[in-house]
Amino acid sequence: MSLVRKRSVTIRGHRTSFSLEDPFYDIITSIAASRDMTVAGLIADIDEGRDRNSNLSSALRIYALDWVMNGMKPTS
Repeated sequence: MSLVRKRSVTIRGHRTSFSLEDPFYDIITSIAASRDMTVAGLIADIDEGRDRNSNLSSALRIYALDWVMNGMKPTS
């Protein structure tokens, strides 16, 4: 079982943090690599598109899950 790890990133000039289990973070890094972008850039895109009623950590998990369930195809 993977523990939740707190991570920090700078997006759009401000520092923010999120908590993810290692497998979810590994998927996020894979998505970023497949899209030839930085992890911070991908997180910024996800943050911009997320429902403001959900937190960033949840949005990252849902994004990663969607990517895996849709055959690991890059999403917009």
